[in-house]
Amino acid sequence: MPFNHRIDSIDFLRGLSIIAVILLHINLIIPFDKSAIGQLFAPALYKIVFWSGYYGVIIFFVISGFLITTSSIKRWGSLNNVKYDQFYLIRFARIMPCLIGLLIILSILDRTGVEGFVIDPEQTSLGQAIFSALTFNLNWLEAKTGYLPAAWNVLWSLSVEEMFYLFFPLICRWVKNDLNFILLMLVFVILGPLARTVFTSNDIWTDHSYLSCMDGIALGCLAGLAASKIKFSKLHLQILQYSGITLTLLIVVFRKQVYDLGLTHIGVNVTILEIGMALLIIALYQKSMTTAPHKNWLAMPFQWFGRNSYEIYLTHVFFVIIFTSIFSATNQSFDMVVLWYMGIIVASGIGGQLISSYYSRPINRTMRLKFINRHYQEEKIIDQIS
Repeated sequence: MPFNHRIDSIDFLRGLSIIAVILLHINLIIPFDKSAIGQLFAPALYKIVFWSGYYGVIIFFVISGFLITTSSIKRWGSLNNVKYDQFYLIRFARIMPCLIGLLIILSILDRTGVEGFVIDPEQTSLGQAIFSALTFNLNWLEAKTGYLPAAWNVLWSLSVEEMFYLFFPLICRWVKNDLNFILLMLVFVILGPLARTVFTSNDIWTDHSYLSCMDGIALGCLAGLAASKIKFSKLHLQILQYSGITLTLLIVVFRKQVYDLGLTHIGVNVTILEIGMALLIIALYQKSMTTAPHKNWLAMPFQWFGRNSYEIYLTHVFFVIIFTSIFSATNQSFDMVVLWYMGIIVASGIGGQLISSYYSRPINRTMRLKFINRHYQEEKIIDQIS
C-alpha cells in the first residue's frame, strides 16, 4: 500500500467522531432539546447524538495509535528501526504549524478582550496557557485550575496524544522486539481503567489524564502491529469487523445499560469501546488492501470531514462561538435550531478544509521535503495521521 493511500472507511470513522465533538459543543450553548424537533427525541437517542463527543475523542486516540504504528512499520520495516529524527520531524510538520497558528490567534483574542476567548487571570495566565499547550500538559493545567475557554480546552487531547508520541520512538527502540512492545502497550491498557477510577478524584483529570486516555492509543498501536504482521482470512476479518461494531455500539448506544451493569464505575466502558474500535479498524484496514475502492455518496461527506479532522478539531470552536452568539443576539427561534446546527457543522468543515489546503498541508509538505532525506521526498509521503 503506498504511503499516500487513504483509507476511506477510517476517514469515515474520523468524520463521525469530529461531528460528534461539534454537536456536543453546540448543544452546550444552544441545547437542541429546547426545539420542537429536539423534544421528539427519546432521552437515549438524544444522548447518543449530542453527548458522544468524549467517545469521539477516544475513537481518535485509537485511530491515531493504529496509523502511527502502521506508517512507522511501512517506513522503517519494523518498530525497533524507527529513526528518532525523522519521526519527530514528521510529527512536528503535521502538528505544530496549526497549533502555533491557533495559539497566535488565541493570544490576540485574549489580549484584545474578545468575549469567549479571555483567560481568567485569577485562574491562570496567558503565558502559562501557551507554555502548557506547547509542552503538552494543558490537560494537567486544567485539572489544577479548571476549564479554560473552549477554544483552549480542545487542546487537552493533543497534550495526551503528543506526550505519548514524544516517547513512542524511544519505546520502539528500547523494547527491541514486538513481544516486549506488546507487553508494554498492555500495561497502558491495564492502567487506563485504574486512572479513570482509582488514581484520582479530580473530575477533569479522571477523563483527561495521560493514563486515562493513553490506553486507547496503546490499543490502536497493538491493532496496527497486528494488522501489519498478521494476514487475516476473509472469515476472520468478518468476525473482527462485526465484533468491533458490536462492542462499539454496546458503549455508544446502550450506555445506560452499561452504566447499570457497573462497567462505567470501574472505567472499563471506555476500554470496551477502544477494543471494539481497534478490532473494527484492523478489519477495515486489511479489507482496503484487497478490495477495490468504490464511491459511497452517503459516506463521502463524513469522509471529507475525516480527512480534515485535525484542522476542524482545532478550529471548530470559533464557528460554534460566532454562530451561537449571533443566534442569541438576534433572538432566533429554537424551532430554527436545526438550520443553525447544520450551518455550524458545514462552516467548521469548510474552515478546516481551507486551513488544510492553504496552510497546514503546504507547510507540512514543504518541511518534509526539506528536512527528510531524498528517498522519502520521492515517496511524497502524506500521512493520514492526525
